[in-house]
Amino acid sequence: MKAPFLAIALVLVAVIAGSNANGQTTTTLPASPPASDPSISPNRALGEVKVIDAAAKQLIIKTDAGSLVTVVLSDSTAYMRIAPGETTLANATKTTFAEVAEGDRVLAMGKVSDDRKLVPARTLVVMTKADIAKKQELERAEWKRRGVLGIITALKPETKEITISSRTIAGAQSLIIPVSDKVEMRRYAPDSIKFADARPAGFEELKVGDQLRAMGERNTDGSAFTAEKVVTGSFKTVAGVITAVDVATGEVKINDLQTKQSLTIVVKQDAVLRKFPAANEMGSMMMMGRGPGAGGPPAGQTPASGQAASKPRPNDAQGTPAGGQGPGAGGQGSGTRTGGGGMNLQDMLERLPTISIADIKVGDTIIVSSTKGADPSRLTAISFISGADTLLNLLAARQPQTGGQTAPNPAAGLGSGIQFGIGLP
Repeated sequence: MKAPFLAIALVLVAVIAGSNANGQTTTTLPASPPASDPSISPNRALGEVKVIDAAAKQLIIKTDAGSLVTVVLSDSTAYMRIAPGETTLANATKTTFAEVAEGDRVLAMGKVSDDRKLVPARTLVVMTKADIAKKQELERAEWKRRGVLGIITALKPETKEITISSRTIAGAQSLIIPVSDKVEMRRYAPDSIKFADARPAGFEELKVGDQLRAMGERNTDGSAFTAEKVVTGSFKTVAGVITAVDVATGEVKINDLQTKQSLTIVVKQDAVLRKFPAANEMGSMMMMGRGPGAGGPPAGQTPASGQAASKPRPNDAQGTPAGGQGPGAGGQGSGTRTGGGGMNLQDMLERLPTISIADIKVGDTIIVSSTKGADPSRLTAISFISGADTLLNLLAARQPQTGGQTAPNPAAGLGSGIQFGIGLP
């Protein structure tokens, strides 16, 4: 939601800055913000509320680039609330300082100080954390219901056709995806871990071995897929045993099971950490036809250990219904299963319970997925699965064993069936 909100913010800048007392537009969009932090310009700052000082009537917001800005509010500040997806203030509603909460996204309008660390806000546009979460849940549900995930196995530039292999526990299935000029194509940038930050891309950037997630409709026999949106990326997936955990810096050191070399895993706030169940728990869940974590909170939405859920406020969007039917519940979307009806491994992984970095321990076996960055010894985690011994053993049992091999190689083009680099919105 961060990238779309920035686009909305740029539209709103023109609307807010150019409206007089009668609501008539009189000025145009201000100059582009500095390239160093696109969320800050001379007349606005955009970010997430981190600190609220009610007595001083101030906020501290953090931009997507990590800058901290103090927003000074006054009795004359106008407060407006908009829903995710809105691009104008036509449907905005009035709100108050008392209703602003930590985690909300805000656009503070006013003259930014020369050091870009303070802005006295004449207008504060608010998109609440709850509204954003609800919109994300709906988007996740749509991607799961109408989506496919797989590894690119062939490319036909002359016809712009992509062939992917989508794997279930029952086996792999090939799927052909034609890409017309109307298809929205995006791609993960190196070292990026957020779905929302995927940039526009062309067919020529695709590579065999890339991971792909698409939204659209299958044909009647399930062999082809008409895509509306396609997201791709070159990912590295490794398995290893944890040798050190630094919760303060968010860094985890492992010994790579394949190369036997030491790697540093950087776990940022947007990374999704999950826990794979023990073998006996996995067996009972498979017998019931359910993935691990079914009936729990939506994937990626569980508060960190010791963190309370935010309190509801007037007009807040309601959360996902109980029973695990929100995004991440998995298993019900027509696009995430193959024609054979086997449980999709991606469904299963996305239904695992989420954990925090404080829950992982030295000696744990993990599987980590990241984009391919500049330093091969440091990986920025997109998805991180702890307790992976069970999963590796499960996959090893379904692969031909050669040369005394006892475990699959998850890094070999994700050929083991682990396809969790591209997340959901």
